[in-house]
Amino acid sequence: MKYCGTLILAVLFASLALSEDFKTTRGKVYKDATVSRVEADGIELKTKTGISKVYFTELPQDVQERFHWAKPEAPREPFYGRWAAAAEDPAVLAKIIAAGASILASVGLVINYIRSRRQPTIGAGRTSRRKAVHRARS
Repeated sequence: MKYCGTLILAVLFASLALSEDFKTTRGKVYKDATVSRVEADGIELKTKTGISKVYFTELPQDVQERFHWAKPEAPREPFYGRWAAAAEDPAVLAKIIAAGASILASVGLVINYIRSRRQPTIGAGRTSRRKAVHRARS
């Protein structure tokens, strides 16, 4: 039973040791806050007033590094923007048109080859039956 009291004191001191002050880049201060959870986009802080989520973008660089958060890279330029920039140069535009024509010609050749290898459909049998029935009636 005497170890139970020691354990409770150890837990209390450990929680006090883990609490610290967090200051955002906008100047808001979270006093005696403990980190209750670390998420991909921020941390949850537990204070006397309640639980708050603070995003990593709002925290100083040293805190971001402490929680191993890397700033995401800027989004890439859209695909059509690169084509528009390439189309401004006449030589590049000629290459794009030649490549497109080459692809269309290749697709056309493949389709013609497939059509030439295709077996004829059996539509003649249906016509023959009709003629056979018509001949039988007359």
